[in-house]
Amino acid sequence: MSDSYVIEVFSQTAGIVVRDPGGFRFFAASHRFNRLEGRLFRNPREAERAARQLASGSTLAA
Repeated sequence: MSDSYVIEVFSQTAGIVVRDPGGFRFFAASHRFNRLEGRLFRNPREAERAARQLASGSTLAA
């Protein structure tokens, strides 16, 4: 498994996730995704799901 992944949403780069001892940490690529900055996810797919929710205007789970 890779140590980092680019997260794209609707053909826009949302950020990257980097392997961290507790999972994958998100680093935003644009202000649109700043709410995810530093957040820890279990896996890259979970981070992508959160970025999609944010981009579509849905409420993020805590």
